Parts: sequence; structure tokens; C-alpha cells
Amino acid sequence: MHSLIPVQVLRILLGETAMHEGKPLYECLVDEARKRGLAGATVARGFMGFGANSLLHTAKILRLSEDLPVIVEIVDTPARIADFLPVAEALTHEGTIVLEEARAIFHLPMRIRDVMQADVATVTPDTPLPDVVELLLHRQVKAVPVLDGKRVVGIVTGGDLIKRAGMPLRLDIQSQLPDSLRKEHIRCLDYQGLTAKEVMSSPVMTLNIKTRVPDALALMAKRELKRLPVLDDSGNLMGIVSRVDVLRAIGKAAGVNEHLSSLPPGIKKTARDVMYTEAATARPDTPLREVLEKLLATPLRRVVIVDDHGIIQGIVLDRDMVVVVARRNKPGILQTVLAALSGKTADQEELAGVAAEVMKTEVFTLRPDAPLAEVVRLLVEKKVRRLVVADEEGHLLGMVDRDAVLRGLAGY
Repeated sequence: MHSLIPVQVLRILLGETAMHEGKPLYECLVDEARKRGLAGATVARGFMGFGANSLLHTAKILRLSEDLPVIVEIVDTPARIADFLPVAEALTHEGTIVLEEARAIFHLPMRIRDVMQADVATVTPDTPLPDVVELLLHRQVKAVPVLDGKRVVGIVTGGDLIKRAGMPLRLDIQSQLPDSLRKEHIRCLDYQGLTAKEVMSSPVMTLNIKTRVPDALALMAKRELKRLPVLDDSGNLMGIVSRVDVLRAIGKAAGVNEHLSSLPPGIKKTARDVMYTEAATARPDTPLREVLEKLLATPLRRVVIVDDHGIIQGIVLDRDMVVVVARRNKPGILQTVLAALSGKTADQEELAGVAAEVMKTEVFTLRPDAPLAEVVRLLVEKKVRRLVVADEEGHLLGMVDRDAVLRGLAGY
């Protein structure tokens, strides 16, 4: 049975001769609504009416008018209408705009415009690289589109900074460093004199604002993409979408009804279908040097701490190790850890301590038979990249991460 959902009706009443930049205003309104991915727009032409000037317009045979009333009507979700209302106001210099609350049975697939981040940090091709890094850290984002005028010509990601600019550590680890050390890393980038143009990925894959969420998911899974700029029909940047945005939308939709046709084909899979079974492990008394070596050896960058019976006690992330070591206020030991994480060798102070000193005791786990809808919900709710899979007694079975979940949902 279909259910009614809250919607808004945007109704714009104007004269047929109203123009905008040499084009009928009603056509401009419809074009702008289409480019921005609204559900639809209807234009109705009246046969009689008058406006604020009190002049009567009619389509009667003996009193033909060239300025009959026109109504542009758009029904969509409140969020979409709220985004479009300023556009309609800017175009409509004469006439009346009416906004009504309503409820409707709404047959509308999930679109990228509904899940993207509209407030996008951007740079130009000539932006100095240190400014790019500062912007990424300040906005706490992992990528910025590069704009030449209004055209997207590339994107700078954390991976680009490591591969092409020699940044030694991931952005999420950089954000955990003491201010002085982080600024020193950025100054090293400045010495190279690089700009966004020299490190960006180009050409850049983009999405149209009307792309269906399952189609975006399939593209991201197939091409192993983490985030994509979103464009309207004219090629203007409208937002950016990440794997988390896509997973959040799918998790929310699955929570309402797992039988929706707009959900991806793999929604019925389980954690067991996508988990890695070779998770790195250590004991609570394992020396930190050995834990660090295990972190570097696993692409998951996590070491699960278990007792002698294989029951989960905690987890160590590379980022957490940096935080704990930094708090000890021993620069030599911190440099040893950072050198190891950046793939360099450094004969500095010995890394003392054991796993129990740096592990997190709160471990987000799930059962192997948990459906992917639940896996997605936990990934988004806990704001983590990976989850530990355990049996009823708490024995470690494996681990799932965003990439594997994305591929599983897409049917790969």
C-alpha cells in the first residue's frame, strides 16, 4: 500500500508575455527546474484573468488577448522546493509566487541531488598547494573540485597529495598532528612551488544531478571512486557526493522498505558475503613496535586486539596510535611512528609500550549474518570506515569496509 508523504506545491502565477533575457519567463522557470533535477513542472494557460494592474485578459473570440494568465506548478519534497525557491524569486520580477503544504503519493527514485553536499569547497588551477591543504583540513573534507571559471577541470584528493605532492601522511592523520608539525609538513609542500593544476586528477569523472543513487553507487564501485562532483544539465557545479552520502541514502531507504525498486541489487547480501577473513590481530601485551608493523602490513590499517581465546578486547587504528604517541610529548618517538606510517625508515627513539596502551576498547561489531542494510546503517551511524565481524561469543571472524560493502551492494 502506498503512503502519503509531506510535499510542497510551488505555484507561480504570471502573464504570458512576461520575459527573462528575451525568453518567455515560464520557459526559463521550467528549464531551471529541469536542470536542477526537480521532480517535474507543469505549465497551464488560463483563458481569463487579471493581475495587479486590474486589466482583464480573456481568450473570448471577440476580445483576444496576447497576455493570458499562465501558471507554473511544481510539486516536490520540501527540501528540493526550498533549494529552488530563491531561483524562482530571482527570475520572477512580476507575478505571484504561492507555496502550499500538501501530502502526496510520490513515485520518485532516489536522485544524487537529494544526497549530495551542496556547500562545496573549490579551488582554481593556480591555487598554491599549501592553500589547498589548509582548505581541506579546515573544511574537514577529503577532496576539492578545481574550477576554471564555472567549468570543473579536475579534482584534488588526499590520494593526489600523497602520490603527486609527496605529502607524507593521509589527511585524517595530518589533522591529528600537533600544530607545529602539521604546519611544517605544509611548508614542505610550499617549497616545491606546486599548484592545484600540477597535482589534480584530470579529466575528472562527474555525475549529473539527476543520476539515480543506485547508478552512482554502481559507478563508484566499478571505478573505485570515493567522491564525485555533481553537475547540472549546463555543466555547472551543483555539489559533491561521497561514498558515505550514497551509503547513507541507501541505508535510510532500506530502513523504510527493503523492497523498494530503487534499492541496489545486493541489498539482501550479508556481512559474511563481503567480509575480509584475514584481519590482523595482536594480544593486549604485544609490543607497540610489533603492532605498528602489523598496521603497516594490512591494507585495512587496523589491528584487532584479542585474548588467548580469540575474543575481541579492543582495536588499534594507525590514527589512534599517532594521537596517543603525540600526547606523550616525545617528539622523537612521534617521528619514528610518522616515518613508519609514511613508508620511510628512521633510526630514532624506540617505540616503547604495549597494545593495551593505545587500543580502543569500544569496538563496533556485527554478526556475520547481518544484512548489508544493517552494515550500511552501522557504518554511517558510527562514522567509521570498517566494522569487525564477530560470533555470539565475541570471537573475531573478520572485518568489512566501505569499499567491499559498496561492491557488494552493486552486485560485484
